[in-house]
Amino acid sequence: MKIAIVTDSNSGITQKEGKELGISVIPMPFMADGKTYFEDIDLNHEDFFQMLARGADISTSQPAPQDVTRLWDELLKEYEAIVHIPMSSGLSGSCQTAMMLAQDYEGKVFVVNNQRISVTQRQSVMDALGMAQKGYTAEQIKNRLEETKFDSSIYITVDTLKYLKKGGRVTPAAAALGTLLRIKPVLTIQGEKLDAFTKVRTMKQAKSVMLSAIQKDMETRFGDKEGRHTYLQIAHTDNEQAAMELKEELSRQYPFFEIHADPLSLSVSCHIGPGSLAIACTKVLDY
Repeated sequence: MKIAIVTDSNSGITQKEGKELGISVIPMPFMADGKTYFEDIDLNHEDFFQMLARGADISTSQPAPQDVTRLWDELLKEYEAIVHIPMSSGLSGSCQTAMMLAQDYEGKVFVVNNQRISVTQRQSVMDALGMAQKGYTAEQIKNRLEETKFDSSIYITVDTLKYLKKGGRVTPAAAALGTLLRIKPVLTIQGEKLDAFTKVRTMKQAKSVMLSAIQKDMETRFGDKEGRHTYLQIAHTDNEQAAMELKEELSRQYPFFEIHADPLSLSVSCHIGPGSLAIACTKVLDY
């Protein structure tokens, strides 16, 4: 069975990487000061953070239904079925939209709702590719990815409260107090949505808290204290040096797998701003 894999740019997979992997990456649209841009098509990370810095009014959107169906129609000329892996349904409406659109495709399009984003979503795409190569059907791939949807965690430290306030995720009073006390919130994504995890004062404390949380998840949830069956990932917003230092540190501690590091997708960056750092873990999927 010839299966096409589709994802969106929230996975951190660029158009260039998508072509190399043989998958399709739908670019996420953004509105900035009334104009529409598409991630990695006419909006790169550098330009995006420059827009944020100058106070542009940026909002996230979801792919237009006709753009999604046009891509599916094109792929189905060559492939028998499609596995479509969008960002977490808890963070965007694009997953529900895709599921609704797929109903018209008579069992040829399988939309995966496994609540992943960024580096963990990317891992799902890599697993889907691996399963397709091993002869799994599109439905089997969807089911396997959804059965294991809670086998990942992300912890993110935010450098500034400005963007969480702007998005209504913290109140203006809490943001003002937090800024005054130099508080850096550590957030977590466990499946559905972005939640508060704890608060720290420095990036050093934040790294320590995130590492402890990941270690605890690996030990208690995945039963994998040494990290032999867990992929570790790092993500950041406009904070590459810190991400590379953390990658080096983690590689010494967990030498069993290559640690993947990526910029966080612009949809998440929009809500948390620059200077953030994230650590993620995903249990290795057996197939």
